[in-house]
Amino acid sequence: MPTHGSLSKAGKVRSQTPKITAQERTAPSPKTRNRRNYEKRVILQRKTGQNWMT
Repeated sequence: MPTHGSLSKAGKVRSQTPKITAQERTAPSPKTRNRRNYEKRVILQRKTGQNWMT
C-alpha cells in the first residue's frame, strides 16, 4: 500500500516547533456566567443547544 510522502519525514514540523508554556485559564465567576446565560436566554430569546439560530 503506497504512502503519501516518506515515513522518514514524519513528525518533522512538530519536533522543530518551539515549546511554549500554556497560559492559565480562569473560568468566569458564577455571577458573570449566570448573567451571560440570562442575556442569551431571556433578552436575546435564544434557544439552548447548538442549533440556536433557527
